[in-house]
Amino acid sequence: MKEAPIRSVSGIPVLVCILGAIALAVWLLVAALQRGDGLGIGIAVLAILLLLVACGGFYMVEPNQAAVQSLFGKYVGTVKDQGLRWNNPFYSQRKVSLRVRNFESGRLKVNELDGSPIEIAAVIVWQVVDSAEAVYNVDDYESFVHIQSEAALRAMASSYPYDQHEDGQISLRSHPAEVSLHLQEQIQERLAKAGVDVIEARISHLAYAQEIAQAMLQRQQANAVVAARTRIVFGAVSMVQMALEELQKSGAVELDEERRAAMVSNLLVVLCSDRAPQPVVNTGSLY
Repeated sequence: MKEAPIRSVSGIPVLVCILGAIALAVWLLVAALQRGDGLGIGIAVLAILLLLVACGGFYMVEPNQAAVQSLFGKYVGTVKDQGLRWNNPFYSQRKVSLRVRNFESGRLKVNELDGSPIEIAAVIVWQVVDSAEAVYNVDDYESFVHIQSEAALRAMASSYPYDQHEDGQISLRSHPAEVSLHLQEQIQERLAKAGVDVIEARISHLAYAQEIAQAMLQRQQANAVVAARTRIVFGAVSMVQMALEELQKSGAVELDEERRAAMVSNLLVVLCSDRAPQPVVNTGSLY
């Protein structure tokens, strides 16, 4: 069911007219009672009752709010005009907020793509864009948004690994923008029938579950150490190669294969060591 606008009447002029008509009807009733006119009394009482029933057609619409109108269970239309409004007194209204709202899901424990348990939570920013769908397509659209958002978060978290294992692979920790966009699309797909537009969905908490957090931390530290050592060794080999090429070009020192190997070994020890080397001064011959 799609939203359909319906016209409403400004409530202030109608209220003034009804109050004036009630005052006139009361005056006629008093006059009829004084004359003992039974017909006049009946007409005046009927008029007062009809005017009181008409007062039931007043309702308020606040900014960024919609009033969904129905007549004996049938959807009539939606009023978004602000202020005091008046419609058929037999219409029933249900107010729906059109303001932008947000909520943070609870910390969910799920298994990521590799099977490791993780904790994940997200912040979802949403807004009702079709009041008729929000009221009539689901029982409670706010509860529907919360439950479906958490379900989409679980499905999304299980489709990506926590850490990036190879170049170009999307993971929860290394690609937050892509993951958030996927999450937003998943939630929007689930909430389309509820007249809700998902403005933004972002991961607010991401961590390994407590039972494996320490082991995963050690693995991350080991990976970091291996990566750092690999980079150091690559740089050291490049520097040694450059030093040998410069010595060969300049011809300052002639080294045979054995002393070249010793020089390479010493340079690699100095460059790759995690501590500052201790210099040794040779006061004798060159060799």
